[in-house]
Amino acid sequence: MRKLRSLVHASSFYSATVILVFVAVGATLFGRPALLAVIRAWRDLHSWLTRHVLGIRSELHGAIPPGAVLIAVKHQSMYETLELLQFADMPVVVLKRELADIPLFGWLIRRYGVIPVDRAAGASALRTMMKLGKEASASGRPIVIYPEGTRVKPGEMPPLGSGFAGLYRALGLPVVPVAVDSGRLWAGPLDKRSGTVRFLVGDTIPPGLKREEIERRVHSAINALERSAA
Repeated sequence: MRKLRSLVHASSFYSATVILVFVAVGATLFGRPALLAVIRAWRDLHSWLTRHVLGIRSELHGAIPPGAVLIAVKHQSMYETLELLQFADMPVVVLKRELADIPLFGWLIRRYGVIPVDRAAGASALRTMMKLGKEASASGRPIVIYPEGTRVKPGEMPPLGSGFAGLYRALGLPVVPVAVDSGRLWAGPLDKRSGTVRFLVGDTIPPGLKREEIERRVHSAINALERSAA
C-alpha cells in the first residue's frame, strides 16, 4: 500500500507540474504577480497531495522572521524544498544548476528567483552565488541555502560546505537555522511513509561571526533533531 500511495503521489504531482509549467509560461505575460500566483498554487498542490495521498503533515516549531535573512536548512528530501515555501515569504533558493537548466521549468524558476550553483565550477560558482545572493538580499527577500551542500540521510551530520560561509560573509545577513527530519518518512521515490515532518527553527544567528563560529552554530542547530533522535 505504501508503494501504491507513493506511485499515485508521484504521478499526480509530476503530471500536474507539467501542466502548471505551461500555465506559468502564459502567466508571465500578465506580470510577476501572476507568475507568483501559479507558483503558490504549485506549492499548495504539493502540500495537499502529501497530506491527503501520503498522509504526511508538517509541524513547525518556531517562526521564520520576514525580510532579508539567510535561512540555513537541513536537507534530507525533496519534501522540504517545497514545504518551506509555506513558512518563508517567497524565498530565493540556492539550488544545483541542473534544475535551473531544465527547459521551460528552469526558465520559470529563474524568473521567480533562484541562485543556481554549478558544483563543478569551483571559484567561478562561488562568485556567481555571491553576485546573485547580493541581488536577492537587496530586494529584501529571504535566501534559502542547504549548507551541507547536498541531500543527506537521517543520522548523517556532515560538515558544512564552503559555499555557506562565503555567502554568509559576503551578504552580512543574520542566519535562521532550520532542522528537518523529513528523511524518516520520505525515504525514496516509492518509499514514503505517513507521519509528521518536524521543522525546528533555531535562534537567529547574527552576521559578522568568524567562519569557525558560524559553521559550529549552524551545524549544531540544523542537526538538533538528529541528536535528539540518537
